[in-house]
Amino acid sequence: MQKRRRFKQTTTLDERLAAEAARLREEARTLAPGRRREMLLRQARQDETAMHIAAWLQSPGLRPPT
Repeated sequence: MQKRRRFKQTTTLDERLAAEAARLREEARTLAPGRRREMLLRQARQDETAMHIAAWLQSPGLRPPT
């Protein structure tokens, strides 16, 4: 059986998502309007949404649905 390669992250998930979103938006700024640019902006929005969901899940006021 193969062993899983594991490593400890040096930055938090929020930091990695924020950095990736910023990098994608910066790359999109350099491109002309088109499919590639829209895909980069879409991925940046997905990263930002993931940050909001992670923050919501970690909030102390979170209650289960009733």
